[in-house]
Amino acid sequence: MAENTYNLVQSRYGDMAEQSKVTQQHAREEDIARAFGYSAEDLSSLPEKTNLGLSCGNPVGFANVNEGETVVDLGSGSGIDVFLAARKVGPSGKAIGVDMTKSMIELAESNAQKAGLSNTQFIEATIHSIPLPDASVDCIISNCVINLVPIGDKPAVFREIARLLKPGGRVAISDILARKPLPDHITNNMALYVGCVAGAGQVDEYKGYLEQAGLQNALIVDAKSDLNLYKNSSYLPQKSCCGMGASEITPEIAALDFNEWVGSFQIYAIKG
Repeated sequence: MAENTYNLVQSRYGDMAEQSKVTQQHAREEDIARAFGYSAEDLSSLPEKTNLGLSCGNPVGFANVNEGETVVDLGSGSGIDVFLAARKVGPSGKAIGVDMTKSMIELAESNAQKAGLSNTQFIEATIHSIPLPDASVDCIISNCVINLVPIGDKPAVFREIARLLKPGGRVAISDILARKPLPDHITNNMALYVGCVAGAGQVDEYKGYLEQAGLQNALIVDAKSDLNLYKNSSYLPQKSCCGMGASEITPEIAALDFNEWVGSFQIYAIKG
């Protein structure tokens, strides 16, 4: 089951990376990014094909990234957060993106060349098994990705975060979490799964993952963003936010108030 889920997510995001090569970006992608915490200055600093309207927050905005640090982005996609982190760490630091989808890695590397950011690196890997040394990272960020990991593998993601972080290192995540238990008609809907809704974990589960991995002083804050904005994304006629497209929005999904069931949360913790 988990393998099928990974294959579905990888296929859908791969399609989006490929379609970005031939599809113009729309103003609504900027509207969505602004709604989830990116500034006009942030967005204007990015190459054209970087903001795909897939974010649910801006983790670099609360990660306290400093010059000279090493930052790793879990599920880096087209590179939006890697590039923002790279500018903050400067030439003496490094920003590393990790993504399991080859075409997203290729898109991000192309965007890095356009941006002239030589302090970036992109690694093709799953986010629960990353080929980097223990205790080698100052800060780990992630944006609307861990909800896509099958529930059985979610604890492994947080163990990997703890393994990679230096003592005192920190994790700053923007992710979709469930406000209450999700009913079967949501959790069994794969369009909603790749749409970052059906795989959302509970807040208490997230706290448990952090604590079990040895990550301390956890702070989980509801950003109170309007997730129904995703339904209006114009990025790709057949696909939008997190891979869910207009052609797949059934009347039941169109009528669903995302904000009732899930929310965009900011998660911050420190490795002891």
